[in-house]
Parts: sequence; structure tokens; C-alpha cells
Amino acid sequence: MSEKELELVRGSGNVYRDFGRPDAGLAQARAVTAAKIIRILDERGLSLRDAESLTGVAHSEFSRIRNTQLRRFTLDRLIGILGKLDQDVEMSVTFKSRKPSGRAARGRAA
Repeated sequence: MSEKELELVRGSGNVYRDFGRPDAGLAQARAVTAAKIIRILDERGLSLRDAESLTGVAHSEFSRIRNTQLRRFTLDRLIGILGKLDQDVEMSVTFKSRKPSGRAARGRAA
């Protein structure tokens, strides 16, 4: 492949999984939930201070969500914020076996 050629790689639909994050499913769920919160704020034209007044959640927390700094948020906390924004949440969870990897595969062989 020459320098000017690009290789097209199809993702799994979960960027966190594609980059090998061990908590890929949870990270994806938090990102999707945070995106919904941001969408609601935008649709309603709410500033961070307006959102704080409406929900009781600190404006700094909404700032972190807007900036996708989600490490400090649990999924249930993000869902709780959606509830305070008058949203009902329905989730569907699918379970799949992982391919055996390093530590887990070695543990089975012993």
C-alpha cells in the first residue's frame, strides 16, 4: 500500500471496543446516554445554569457531560439526570461471550 492509499476498516459499532477498552459496553452506554442529555439541553435551549435550576444537578456536572468527561459518572447517575429532565429510559441489553484472552484463557488451562 502506497503512502497515499487509505485502508478502510469497518468498526464494530462501538468505538471503545474497536480500541480495546475492557469496559467498552459500559463506556458506550454512558456516551449514548450523555449524548441524549446534550441533545435535550440543545433542543430546549437550556444553558448550564438553566439546567442546574431545573434539575438540581450542578452546572459543573452538565459542563463535564457536554465536554464528554464521563469518567466521574455512573450509568445510573446519567439515567437519573435524564429522569430529572422528564425523560423515561428504556434499555435493551444483549450478552455475548468474549473471545478468550490472556489471563482468563490461562486460568482455564490450569
